[in-house]
Amino acid sequence: MMKKLYTAVGRFERRGKIGGMSCPIVVINQKEYAMDLQEMLLWTVLNWRILDADDLGELYRVKECESGFLSHRTMTDCLHRLLQRGLAAEGSGETGEEALYRLLANLYVVPVSENLPLRVLSFVRLTVFHGVPFAATKKLFLPDKRTDEENKVLLLSRQALLSTAELIKCMELQVAMLPTEQSLMDTLYADAYTTSDNIADMVRGCKSCRTVLISVANLCLRRQIIFERI
Repeated sequence: MMKKLYTAVGRFERRGKIGGMSCPIVVINQKEYAMDLQEMLLWTVLNWRILDADDLGELYRVKECESGFLSHRTMTDCLHRLLQRGLAAEGSGETGEEALYRLLANLYVVPVSENLPLRVLSFVRLTVFHGVPFAATKKLFLPDKRTDEENKVLLLSRQALLSTAELIKCMELQVAMLPTEQSLMDTLYADAYTTSDNIADMVRGCKSCRTVLISVANLCLRRQIIFERI
């Protein structure tokens, strides 16, 4: 039986107001995508999570109950729409690791800002305006304990917009710095056969593949990165 995993893509924002309510927007590659309430609910469940269909369905039902929102459209149909619009990603494989690789390989890794004023603003917003307990919000100020491999992934991702597959190739070649666009191209695509379309297949057998895959997944689950498309 094929295993399938899902995650959210893009950055959530609120823009403007309609009837006193702010409009949920997901930004992907500088393009804005509006969502209806069900799409927003499902996207939020997937954001900073990597879920199989069963866990996704369970969390979605919990959010439905919490919000009191019910839709005539099924969760499956809503998920299909998010996938079609590129607001969510799906990976499938015969094993969990293969499904995870197919999920993340072509997604681009974007580190989340560590700006202190932004953390303070988030703390005030969650604690004062949304009533989130202090015990939960104080975690915003705790330093993230990263492995060496996770730090390398973040270092590379801050220098250039790289997919998980491209990060694997950089780590395989022990490249730590990408100072120019040309150095990036020379590292990733200098040979005669690797392209942006096939790099995910080309690096699947690399020794660094599993290490990078686990690092990217863990950084996502700890809210250190978001995923982008180009």
